[in-house]
Amino acid sequence: MAVAYLSIGTNIGNKRKNLITASALLAERAGDILALSAFYETEPWGFDSKNEFLNAVLLLETQNSPEELLALSSLIELEMGRTVKSSGQYHDRIIDIDILLYDDLIMETSSLTLPHPRMHQRLFVLEPMIEIAPNVIHPTLKKSILELYQSCLSDKGD
Repeated sequence: MAVAYLSIGTNIGNKRKNLITASALLAERAGDILALSAFYETEPWGFDSKNEFLNAVLLLETQNSPEELLALSSLIELEMGRTVKSSGQYHDRIIDIDILLYDDLIMETSSLTLPHPRMHQRLFVLEPMIEIAPNVIHPTLKKSILELYQSCLSDKGD
């Protein structure tokens, strides 16, 4: 069994229901949810929108490989109504599921990079993650999630 941290976010539709539905589908199809953060209201990141986001992070115990977990996550997004995955151009979305960490795995393929390459720059990821995993060490940056959060906060103040 592996443990994975996933970020889930939404900024259109019934946002609370979207996060609950995504979490339930992940639990049903991908493994056991061992922890789920509170839901955090955040500003859009990387694009302009009048719609604020609702974000959370969950800890999932899974037997799926990273690639299988990505495929399951993508299918859940599709089933929930997401038609286009962001590829550098961000937009409003009914659901977004990103794999942040998968054990201590470091990998890069055409479809998946672990750890998530921008997680340490995103307060909307780090804030809910410190709630459930403040002492987890980022495999490449060798800093705890709490340290990354504090660094991200100080960078925003510059």
